[in-house]
Order: sequence, then structure tokens, then C-alpha cells
Amino acid sequence: MEIRRGAQSLVGFPALIDKGGHVEIEVFDEPDVAATRHRAGLRRLVALQIKEPLKYLEKSIPDLPRMAVAYMALGGSADELRAQIIDVALDRAFLVEPLPTDAAGFAKRIDEGRTRLNLIAQEVARLAATVLAEQATATRKLKDTRPAKEVADDVAAQLARLCPKRFLAETGYAQLHHLPRYLKGVTLRLDKWRADPARDAARLAELRPIEQRYLRRVAELKGAADARLDEFRWLIEELRVSLFAQELRTPQPVSAKRLEKAWSQLSA
Repeated sequence: MEIRRGAQSLVGFPALIDKGGHVEIEVFDEPDVAATRHRAGLRRLVALQIKEPLKYLEKSIPDLPRMAVAYMALGGSADELRAQIIDVALDRAFLVEPLPTDAAGFAKRIDEGRTRLNLIAQEVARLAATVLAEQATATRKLKDTRPAKEVADDVAAQLARLCPKRFLAETGYAQLHHLPRYLKGVTLRLDKWRADPARDAARLAELRPIEQRYLRRVAELKGAADARLDEFRWLIEELRVSLFAQELRTPQPVSAKRLEKAWSQLSA
């Protein structure tokens, strides 16, 4: 959207904004910010169109009380977990890219999404339960194993990155399916550390320079989105599986050398 103010021409990015009981249009300077806010606004608009099915869904999420107990370890409540499950389900049922851009397209999405919302919500809930169970197992293993401080700090930082309080909302849906494997990899790593701490130290020394470069770049961006950097983040998780829990396998070949090459391309 181009806005003229006198002799100046300004470019803005419009978005639907979630106002609770309604939505409004606002214009943003940054396209990434506008896109994020617009998706949330569309999600609210969907919710306003399916109030009764949504009420039913809120009361019928499978195993929510049990999941909520595990979720408390991440600092969240049952209501927060329920909200994330529903938001992800709404996105998957109604707001798969490309997003609707007119009333007819939106109405079609509503009609199509109604029939699959409950099944998708059940799938999201099962995935959340699996992630929370693996996170709890890895956390207990870390506590029981009591590895060297360097290893303990590394594992704790990895767990914090994989499972923040809003892990469902903030992790892409494709990557959510990999979280249980990454978390299981943490548990296997700690089992192996007991038998061979020197091996773990050597693998960590191989990983650390790559990960530290990534973390420095993330800090430099100060929260700005970078799709290529986000892809690299998940390559690091795959490298961790390859180094510490090879038996879990990776979807594609991965090694420190391959990540060094990917980083060179990223920085070019």
C-alpha cells in the first residue's frame, strides 16, 4: 500500500488486527510484522465465524489435564496450552498458505475447514502430548545424570530453545513433528555420556563453533525474521542428532562439514 504525504511517498503493509471481539485494519512499516499480525487477525475472524464449534472444541481436547501437568514445567497453564492447540488447529484447518484475500475466498475456507477442524485439533493435541512427554523425560534424565557442567549447560540451553512456553505457536508445523526426535536425542546423549564422557566432549567441540556463530547472528538480528537462518537452526538440531544419537537418523545427510558449507552460502 502506497501512501502519499505531500511530496513524500510512503509504503505501508496493511493487516487485519485481532481486537478480541472484532478485527480492524492497521498499516505497518515492516512486512514481516504485518504478516504476523494479519495471520492472527484472520485467525480471530475465523473464530468469530465458528463460535459454537469452537466452544465444543475447547471442552474436548484429549488429555488436556494430563498434558497441562507436564506443561507447568515450562511455566504455562492449561488455558495457555489449550489456546495454543486451538490456534495451531485453526491455522491448519483454515489458514494454510496462500491466505484468502477476499470475502469469497474466506467463506470457502470456512466451509472447507469446518469439516476437518476437530480431527486436526486431535492431531495437534497428540503431537503436543508427545513433545511434552519427551521433554519431561529429557529433563529428568538431565537431573538424574548430573553430567559435567559444560554438558549440562549445553543440554539445558537446547531444551530451552526446543520447548519454550509457546513452542506450539512459535515452531513451524513441519518442525513440530521433529521435536520428539530431537528431545529423544537429548535423552540418548545423556545415556551415552555416562559410558564415554570423552566422546561427548569431542562431539560437542565439533558442534560448538557452528552453533555459536548461529547464535551470534540471531542476537545481531534482534528479533528480526530470517527464513534462511531459521532453516540453519534446524540443521543444527539435525547435526546434534547425527553427533549424539545417530540411531535416530536424520531425514537427510548432515555433518559439520555440510553445515560449514551451508553457513558460507548463508553469509555470502
